[in-house]
Parts: sequence; structure tokens; C-alpha cells
Amino acid sequence: MDIDHPCMTDIALRKELIALGHTDRSLARAITAGVLAKPRRGAYVDGQVWRELTREQRYAVRARAALRQACVDAVASHTSALPFLDAPTWGLALEDVHLLRKDGRAGRREAGIQQHRGVILDGDVVTVGGIEVSAPMRSTLEVATLGNTEASLVVVNHFLHRGDFAIEQIRARYEAGMDRWPRSLSSDLVLRLADGRIESVGESRTLYFLWRHHFPAPIPQYEVRDGPLVVAFLDFAFPELGIWIEFDGKEKYLKFRRPGESVVDAVVREKQRESRVAELTGWRCIRITWADLASPAHLARRIREVVASVAAAAARR
Repeated sequence: MDIDHPCMTDIALRKELIALGHTDRSLARAITAGVLAKPRRGAYVDGQVWRELTREQRYAVRARAALRQACVDAVASHTSALPFLDAPTWGLALEDVHLLRKDGRAGRREAGIQQHRGVILDGDVVTVGGIEVSAPMRSTLEVATLGNTEASLVVVNHFLHRGDFAIEQIRARYEAGMDRWPRSLSSDLVLRLADGRIESVGESRTLYFLWRHHFPAPIPQYEVRDGPLVVAFLDFAFPELGIWIEFDGKEKYLKFRRPGESVVDAVVREKQRESRVAELTGWRCIRITWADLASPAHLARRIREVVASVAAAAARR
């Protein structure tokens, strides 16, 4: 994250503005007029910039403000480290700011801030845009003590796929003492489900859904070939069931568009790809969307119906 990123907008503390001649009344008028915005008590930013920030970006600004106001030496940790590491925050609470004390003393909770105590090892802290934050491996294990398994899986898969660390490294870090952290029992499950082949939030959620509903373990990024030519990489393949699953998020059609290609062109190309894969493998494709993941019981029934249909067709042949 560079200094020009919206999350790095200037923050002025009340005492600094008062020293420049402002009063509490003039600051209140500036807030009402939209000239200034107050991300947290005693901290001010440009009003226009604040209005244009996303929810995650506003959370990052609040974290920076909390660090500036902290009376102890601390780093942004847990969920609060993720925006600075360009990591997803899906499913995680973005209300409280999390700070890791560097003095090793007991943490405390105050208005909108949760301080944490922990032993900081070499490599546990990185500096991003002048802000000290928990490094990817540590922040992943920290998040696993806060969020549910699904949200934590999204985070670990993101860092694994990006190459920040290998699964063996984070397992070793966990077993070196983090397994005794409070509320860390779910971390072991998260690490057992983690897979660096998973490419997106939607795919991580799909992987969790499949585990949660007792489907066989799929093969992510399954390679389909036509002789020496690679035709496709399938999101999730079940060769023994004769099906494969694709997560259809908007990102797929925006991120992987070819030069000069419209979204409609990308959708048509994806359908042609699906038909070719079906010809080569004889499998059926099941497409999953965000809406499907919001109705997991219905989605599980739908997949099982397709599996039963494929099995019945195979038995008739």
C-alpha cells in the first residue's frame, strides 16, 4: 500500500487542530458542513475523501487513527492488519480496531479498540506505508482467534495463493506456541482445510461449503487437456462423481477479460469453454454464485440431485 492510497489520507488529531487555532465549535461546524469527517473520537480527516472510502478503507483509517492516539507502542493486528496487507476481510467484524502491544503487557478494551498481548518474534511485524502491522502469517493466526472458520479460511487461502508463506510454514508457526493462544482451537481446523490453489473469496467459501455439507474433497484447479493443449483449469473437480463445480463471481468476468473483450463476450467464451470440457471429460458442470452460498441447504440438495442424475445416467449406459 503506497502513500497515495486512499487509506493513507492525512489524519489530524484534535490537539493538533486546536493548536492551529481551531475550537471545538469550529470543528463541529466543519463536521456538519462536510468539510471534515471524524473516523473516531478526537481524529479528523478530509470530509470528501472520507465519503468516497469503502467500508474496508474507512476501517483502515480508523486503525491508523487508533495507532496515532495509542498511549502505548503497538501495531495494527488481527483484522486491522488485513487492509494494509491487501487481504480480504469478508465475514470479519469491522467495528473494533485491534492493536498488538509491543511491551508484552496485558491488553485491554476501550471505546472501539481491543488491545492484545502477545510475544512478538522476528518477522511477526512488517511496515506498510509507514504503519507497523502484523505480518501475513501472524495476522492469519490472529484472525483465526476472532472470526469463524469460513472467514478465517478466506484469509489463509488468500495469503497461501499469493505466496506470502507456505502451508508447512504456518503450521510450524502455529505448533510453535500459537496453539496455546486463547480461542485458538479453531485454528487447527482452518489450517487443515487451507489450500493455496484456491484463488478467490468465492472459491474459499465454496470449499468451506463442500466440507461443511460432507461432500468428498474436491481437486481444486483441475487441469483438463486436449492432447498437449491445456483447455481449462476447473475450480473444483470430482472425477469419481462425474461433475465439476465453477464459482461464478463477477470478478471472474471482469478480471480475466481479454483485451477489447466485453463482459458479454467473456460470458460466451466461458460457455464455450464449459461445452468443450464436457465433451472431453463427459462430466456435468454445476455453477455456484454468491446467492447460492447464501442458501446452503438448497445448494446442497441441488448438487446431490445432479450427482444422483449423473450416476443414474451412467448406470443406464
